Amino acid sequence: MRRSVYIEGFSHGNNPVPAASVIDRWLMTGAVFGTDRFTGKVPEPLPEQCRLMFDNVGRILAAAGGGFEHVLKMTFFLHPEVPRELINQHWTTHFPDPTSRPARHVIVSDRLPASMRMQCDLVALLDAADAPATGRAQAATGMPMTSAA
Repeated sequence: MRRSVYIEGFSHGNNPVPAASVIDRWLMTGAVFGTDRFTGKVPEPLPEQCRLMFDNVGRILAAAGGGFEHVLKMTFFLHPEVPRELINQHWTTHFPDPTSRPARHVIVSDRLPASMRMQCDLVALLDAADAPATGRAQAATGMPMTSAA
């Protein structure tokens, strides 16, 4: 059974799209970007966009009952002026052990929406005991979790 994951202060505009979807223990996100959860805006400075993007990734993982240790692969979409070193700073913070880092792919694109200069998506495999029931996830995020077969 599939369940949708929502986090407070993060959306895909008016589109009916959750932040992530979980089937069994597999979690996949849609586009995750550096939206400030309090203002609903993407800040202009690149370091702040990157920090908030990783913050939103962490909140999505937590809402689904996981953490960065469950990430199998991340794909980053970067505007040409975004230095990979900026991603690397957060990458090594969240994945400090070089023998236990997820796979990563970076795609450079000048076609990102509006003021976004970066976004990512990811695949994670949650622990069976960590995957929350719908009610627990809703309580953790403040957002409804919907299920569809």
